[in-house]
Amino acid sequence: MDNTIVWVDIPVINLERAIEFYSAMLAQEVKKEEFEQFRFGLLPHSHTNVSGCLIESPAEHIADVGPLLYFNVEGRLDEAVSKAQSFNVEIIEAKFQMGEHGFRAVLRDTEGNRIALHSSVG
Repeated sequence: MDNTIVWVDIPVINLERAIEFYSAMLAQEVKKEEFEQFRFGLLPHSHTNVSGCLIESPAEHIADVGPLLYFNVEGRLDEAVSKAQSFNVEIIEAKFQMGEHGFRAVLRDTEGNRIALHSSVG
């Protein structure tokens, strides 16, 4: 069975400081990576495990927005967004290709939480 939650973005103010902290806390390397306009620290994981990254964010996002959970909707991203819209929720970010990392859409759930829907295929 595939994992329901597949990823988490953890907002940080200072990427280098956060990478140092999480690397020490986890006793594993958090790798700094850059992809187009994004800089992030990739949390350690094996190929099949759920993981996440540290992502530079404005300070107000940390208090007001918090981590972003990615839910697995493999192969049915458009359908999942459509079903979400039937609940009259806000679509924060329409479907977006994240290079080789697949596709995501960000929306608010019915309770006001930001969530991401993820699929490796469009």
